[in-house]
Amino acid sequence: MHNRAVTFFRGIQDRICEELARADGGATFREDTWERAGGGGGRSRVITDGAVFEKGGVNFSEVFGELTPEFAKQLPGDGTRFTAAGVSLVLHPRSPLIPTVHANFRFLTHGSKAWFGGGADLTPYYPFQEDVVHFHRTWKRVCDAHAGIVDFAKMKRDCDDYFFLKHRNEARGVGGIFFDYADATEAMFAFVREASGAFLESYVPIIERRKSLAYTPKERAFQEYRRGRYVEFNLVYDRGTVFGLKTDGRTESILMSLPPVVRFIYNYHPEPGSREAELTDYWLKPKDWAGMEE
Repeated sequence: MHNRAVTFFRGIQDRICEELARADGGATFREDTWERAGGGGGRSRVITDGAVFEKGGVNFSEVFGELTPEFAKQLPGDGTRFTAAGVSLVLHPRSPLIPTVHANFRFLTHGSKAWFGGGADLTPYYPFQEDVVHFHRTWKRVCDAHAGIVDFAKMKRDCDDYFFLKHRNEARGVGGIFFDYADATEAMFAFVREASGAFLESYVPIIERRKSLAYTPKERAFQEYRRGRYVEFNLVYDRGTVFGLKTDGRTESILMSLPPVVRFIYNYHPEPGSREAELTDYWLKPKDWAGMEE
């Protein structure tokens, strides 16, 4: 299954990059290949200064080797040998009216244990209900097609719980789906393949609806401020970041997820009743988005 997963993840990286470059229309992905000293390597593909994407990356990696005994105890399985393969992406659009998006799908083994993990989540700054509903309905459709293997309600709930900044008591975004440590059965692999393929359907229509809309300097400044929350989550809580750093992964690829321009403002509070305040007062509260009208 490891070899089949590697082949699939390589292919889905190609497909996603092709479609995102087409949606951007102004830039293409630059590829860096790299090798890991302890075993394996990957292909990092980054797009910068595009018509849509200020910065984005779609990474493939296949690594293997030895875990430290301390880190091995934190994972399912036994011993210290591991393998990991997957595709991970983060896209930071220039426009504050287009949400940041993250997705990753991965296959890991640790001794006698093998599992899949992954998901996708949306981080808007000035949300449109049509976009948020569309994103969640896409993932519900995929999950419902694999009913009995996965459960959308649970994956959505796990996503809301996972992408939460405890030190802020605040969600990072409007969620999506999240799963981890799912036994590596053929049925689960089938779900991972379909979910990976659904990413473009979940996100590209949002780009097309919003990329021609004008925005103000104030909206851009607020986007840069909210990007700070993204940085905080990825450096403090993100399992992929921790796993990559703990296993001597390529730092440039691991931290590809960080936005290019961020604004940290001391003790900032948006004006009550403003669209900026509405983000945290309404949109970042978990809701049944898939059940709402677009």
